[in-house]
Amino acid sequence: MSVPSADALEQGLQRLTQDPPSAAIFCDIDGTLAPIVRRAEEAHVPEQISKLLGRLGRRYGLVACVSGRSAAEARRLVAVGSIAYAGSHGAELLEPGSRQPRLIPAFKSWEGPVRGFAADQDTPELRRLRIRIEDKGSIAAFHWRGVPDEDAARTRLERLAQEAERGGFATHWGRRVLEIRPPIAIDKGQAVRDLSSRADLRSALFGGDDATDLDAFDALEALAAEGELDHVVRVGVKSDEAPAGIVERADLVVDGVRGFERVLEVLADG
Repeated sequence: MSVPSADALEQGLQRLTQDPPSAAIFCDIDGTLAPIVRRAEEAHVPEQISKLLGRLGRRYGLVACVSGRSAAEARRLVAVGSIAYAGSHGAELLEPGSRQPRLIPAFKSWEGPVRGFAADQDTPELRRLRIRIEDKGSIAAFHWRGVPDEDAARTRLERLAQEAERGGFATHWGRRVLEIRPPIAIDKGQAVRDLSSRADLRSALFGGDDATDLDAFDALEALAAEGELDHVVRVGVKSDEAPAGIVERADLVVDGVRGFERVLEVLADG
């Protein structure tokens, strides 16, 4: 699918811009609002994107960032307090203006075991391979982007994933990251469903760039099929690392963070 022209982009978003109070804007963060960087802690949402999200939050029925990061970290990164954040792939919900996120209790109960497993894996071998361990509460992320030997790191993490699964944990592979998670059904699609049920919506958009965002695409399709939404727009943020499904299943395809920023501009000004 080709990247839309300015006119095609405005036309593709017209159903949302015509009736903002009954429309929802959902978006991923890393790779969508913030450029992908070597280390997760170096990610940065450009100030102009944060300002656009603040404008959208005042205009649309619902605006939410749906991220694999914790909800608190997602809000810190985006720096907009007036919108919602679904963190940890939907296990946490931080309402606009709230200080503490609401967590699925069963998810929280796995924080100790996940951290214990991650600590046990912090071995000289992983350090030699330069694999970085990110503590995300009840999720541990093992990053190998930019290490000296990415193939060797991936091979080692494949063995680690098998060990985690034997220990009763769930695993998920992302873009040069392996996540060790509680064995609880969580995904961005469920987050989209939960958030949508809290507002009187007739249309919704989700923008994302990674495999986990396909669950949100699924949720929008299902909500439309069930008659809960009249119109949905799936925006695929294209990059060299984006899975094929992001482009193949999108209604609109844009180039990288700058392309999605243009989507936000049309939504804000339309």
